[in-house]
Amino acid sequence: MGSSDTPTCPDGTPYLPPPVLPGQPLASVDTPALAIDLDAFEANLRTMQDWADQHGVALRPHAKAHKCPQVSLRQLALGARGICCQKVSETLPFIAAGILDIHISNQVVGPAKLALLGRLAPNAMLSVCVDHPGNVDALSAAMVQAGAHLTVLVEVDVGQGRCGVADSGQAVALAQRIQAAPGLTFGGLQAYHGTVQHLRTRAERAAVCAQAAERAAAFAQALRDAGIVCERITGGGTGSAEFDAASGIYTELQAGSYAFMDGDYGANDWDGAMAFRHSLFLMSTVMSTAKPGRAVLDAGLKSTTIECGLPSVYERPDLKYIAANDEHGVVTVREGDGPALGEVLKLVPSHVDPTFNLHDELVAYRGGMVAEIWPIAARGLSR
Repeated sequence: MGSSDTPTCPDGTPYLPPPVLPGQPLASVDTPALAIDLDAFEANLRTMQDWADQHGVALRPHAKAHKCPQVSLRQLALGARGICCQKVSETLPFIAAGILDIHISNQVVGPAKLALLGRLAPNAMLSVCVDHPGNVDALSAAMVQAGAHLTVLVEVDVGQGRCGVADSGQAVALAQRIQAAPGLTFGGLQAYHGTVQHLRTRAERAAVCAQAAERAAAFAQALRDAGIVCERITGGGTGSAEFDAASGIYTELQAGSYAFMDGDYGANDWDGAMAFRHSLFLMSTVMSTAKPGRAVLDAGLKSTTIECGLPSVYERPDLKYIAANDEHGVVTVREGDGPALGEVLKLVPSHVDPTFNLHDELVAYRGGMVAEIWPIAARGLSR
């Protein structure tokens, strides 16, 4: 072993070198490996940022989708206001990368999490969500203990039925409690509807988004009627951003997956102005062709998740990924001879968020050549 924390061979070289190096062809990558097409990725970033700018809303992309500071830095460079994270620990690599405007779009409950939040709050502009008065009190105590200050948003349920209060009176009472709590500032409302993101037709999404916006507006009006200023209503996602931005209700969009486009979002209908491209791929090698009409890949459940369906083989209509085992992916050959042993294929993951969380690095390439390797630095930070 070497003197560093990285295990090394007797000759001093790392046991496991990077999957590929900048300047090498993407086809030479050691698989399974996540790769991002920079041309498609950058086009996706511009499309969403342009849409937000055209409608006068801020873009606060969700970093839980990718857990990679290099992605967020590029979104901020194009005009994003800040980012979202879903857990306190997840913010750590982003703060270390100099990203200091972070909305934790979730409730933070428990002594260890509150203590960490207190340590981080003096170093970044953090905000969190609440939907219970006891959580307001616990956040206040943690900030007083840390000598810090925190912005707190009331989460309201606009139709998903997960977190958030469903009654305007509760929202007003929580906002008033935040205003009276030492160390806290009332920051507005979080009004996120997750279910609508995956409704397939634009008409379905438009109808549900209209209902969600109406509910969010009613909550905001109740606050104003109580003399409480509500300048920020944050929510929205990749599937609803088209409608949320145009609603006149939301002031921030929290979309995240648009930068990559997985198989599930790719199954939605999209308007021309909001057409995104697949930019994230799971590179996989054909490891067996022993059975006629079938190939086995080296990417299975430990490389991608399947709760939203199986991955697909990109731009290969002759191949169908039919089964994911721990370390194997089974592909049937619909026509022709099929892929060759050792051939590297691109898979489109069905759900980018948990797939990112299975990998340590992201191979960024352009035109078939590797440009950079980006660490997925928040991988596993789910506390």
